[in-house]
Amino acid sequence: MRCHVCGSTMESVTTTLPFKVNQTTVVIVKNLPVSQCSGCREYLLDDFIMERVEDILQNVDETAELEVLKYAA
Repeated sequence: MRCHVCGSTMESVTTTLPFKVNQTTVVIVKNLPVSQCSGCREYLLDDFIMERVEDILQNVDETAELEVLKYAA
């Protein structure tokens, strides 16, 4: 697959990404499988992975300012 930003090759990697749940809550998801560009570092999440992340985010304690969670397939 080619990057839609710069045209370089996308590689399958695991990474850590932050997600803002609301104005005061940020969730960091570790070990997240993504396709990342070898050139500009742009990344894409597959639909089924993003659906799983959305499920994770819906079950977060929204009173917490920061949560760190591991992605589990």
